[in-house]
Amino acid sequence: MKQNNRALNDAQKFSLARREAIYTGLALAGLIIFWLIAGFGTASLDVKIFHLPLWAVLGSVGVWFVAIFISALLSKVLFKDVDLGGEDDG
Repeated sequence: MKQNNRALNDAQKFSLARREAIYTGLALAGLIIFWLIAGFGTASLDVKIFHLPLWAVLGSVGVWFVAIFISALLSKVLFKDVDLGGEDDG
């Protein structure tokens, strides 16, 4: 996990959380677009992978690989480890 060297106030923490949520939503939208293109866009192609049509492989397993890649990219580049703190943390 990345360490945050300076203390953030509540407004900065909420701003960071909002930014992360927006980018996560954009990543989801991109994943849905990939799913549509991979599944429906390749349906007319007569390509087989392990005796399965290309659209079936890309629309199922391909989406998982892209989702894992996007998640890893977001966690390495964008997300920051921030102590949210609280009075009950001790």
